[in-house]
Amino acid sequence: MTEFWLISAPGEKTCQQTWDKLMASTTRNNNLSTNNKFNIPDLKVGTLDVLVGLSDELAKLDSFVESVVKKVSQYMADVLEDTKDKVQENLLANGVDLVTYITRFQWDMAKYPIKQSLKNISEIIAKQVTQIDNDLKARASAYNNLKGNLQNLERKNATNYIEWQKTYETLAEMVVPRSTNLLFEDQESGLFSVTLFRKAIDDFRHKARECKFTVRDFQYNEEEMKADKEEMTRLSTDKKKQFGPLVRWLKVNFSEAFIAWIHIKALRVFVESVLRYGLPVNFQAMLLQPNKKNMKKLREVLYDLYKHLDSGATGIIDVAMDIPGLNLSQQEYYPYVYYKIDCNLLDFK
Repeated sequence: MTEFWLISAPGEKTCQQTWDKLMASTTRNNNLSTNNKFNIPDLKVGTLDVLVGLSDELAKLDSFVESVVKKVSQYMADVLEDTKDKVQENLLANGVDLVTYITRFQWDMAKYPIKQSLKNISEIIAKQVTQIDNDLKARASAYNNLKGNLQNLERKNATNYIEWQKTYETLAEMVVPRSTNLLFEDQESGLFSVTLFRKAIDDFRHKARECKFTVRDFQYNEEEMKADKEEMTRLSTDKKKQFGPLVRWLKVNFSEAFIAWIHIKALRVFVESVLRYGLPVNFQAMLLQPNKKNMKKLREVLYDLYKHLDSGATGIIDVAMDIPGLNLSQQEYYPYVYYKIDCNLLDFK
């Protein structure tokens, strides 16, 4: 289960009491979730007007950065092709797996200095991730073109030897038995001739296509064959040369984008908590990893724990309602600040 609920609630007499109450309600005796404190530093609050505007901007930035994180991870899977089982071990953040990074989250003071305003920090992240997105498009385009050209050339020459030998005599009437000959082959493919009566050609061509054999009138051209072989070798070599640096770039920039994404989640929790719970800043951010079987029960327990914060919160809000400064994730609204973090980033087909 790699879904997390990032929530916050106001500090009781102390924030530790808020934490203790959550732990008592969700982990002792009932095993509803695995919980960690989510450490957010003392960020600059700014004015209420700025916070309200920033709340909307951060919601959009959150969606954009998540999309880039998913694009980089999915392209990693595409590039690794036959080794997709190894993709997950390449998707790290700061050299550790994603669950470890999230559950032990520490604000990166060097990348995102907290002396800066919240708006400046969000702009730093936006600029950084936009650059990653643009670089990904350029690198992916170059590699995909190379890969596509190579695949087209391989397809042009591809024949399944065994299937051909088993079926060619029965694809049409009037095929001369044992008349096929291998004319040319390289490491990827072979080219065969076959002899048959002229009036059987159309039927043979049709049946061959159904079996995914490419049939064409053939005049042997040694120069053309040689050129194809050399081009395939060149493309294959270029692909291998680009593969290593591309995978390294994807690993580094996946990490950068994912780290940026979790910092945005931290910014959103901070902003929404101040807007909801007021000043001075006094809230506890908490990361819950729900037990999959008990998610509904966990939601009920959290509601009972925090319903006093907002008597109108039922768990789902009318789509048409517009509450300034409160961003609603997929129309979910709870009496506590809540954001989902889903680490299921890959869509293996």
